[in-house]
Amino acid sequence: MSQSPILKALSSIRRSGARTLLMGGQACVFYGAAEFSRDIDLLILADPTNLAKMSEALGALHAEAIAVPALEQRHLLRGHAVHFRCRRDDVAGLRIDLMSSLRTAASFEELWARRTTIEVGGESIDLLAMEDLVRAKKTQRDKDWPMIRRLVEESYFTRSAQATEDVIRFWLRELRTPQLLLEVAADYPELSRAEAELRPAVQAALLGSADRVSEALETEELEERRKDQVYWAPLKRELAEFRSNRRKK
Repeated sequence: MSQSPILKALSSIRRSGARTLLMGGQACVFYGAAEFSRDIDLLILADPTNLAKMSEALGALHAEAIAVPALEQRHLLRGHAVHFRCRRDDVAGLRIDLMSSLRTAASFEELWARRTTIEVGGESIDLLAMEDLVRAKKTQRDKDWPMIRRLVEESYFTRSAQATEDVIRFWLRELRTPQLLLEVAADYPELSRAEAELRPAVQAALLGSADRVSEALETEELEERRKDQVYWAPLKRELAEFRSNRRKK
């Protein structure tokens, strides 16, 4: 069976030796929380050696930059995304977005140390750990919040029988389904009391109130959306400057 364009592109990138972590919609697909994604979103280590390897992979894919800014360390470290469109016949039209810094994430090295590696179609693929992917999805975009819910539900339903303390704490911190949060709080009251100090939704779950849990989750989401808007505001201004400068040249 022939590989999909996404697997072919990931294979080319892996052969280059560039250190990247798959995130975004395609990572959600591999975690079983989505059915389809058209693009590849990668977190990349932004040092000169790694960027040179990534440039080699992009060349092999006949990838062309489709927006500002350019693939430069300073832009990536600032938090910008760099966008490409593949032109090689077997991956034609595939978009690749690169970032090296996320609002809610730790350093690349920390993320790399706790990554998930899976085998798909004979290829090894390095993904953001589910916990990190969930945090990365806390944006102002409407489409990301249902995905967060599905990701954590996938963890809950597939790992309940062998849940470790770390996994239970992950559910308590990230579940966005009121009934499931109520169940976890009831099953693990001691851990829930510890996490309740940091999350009002868990406090509400310990009281057994689904309505209060829903209200707390809504407030939590609104605050994360606000933080994301604040984070991206200066970067959007910089992008506007990049576009203006490019038009002047």
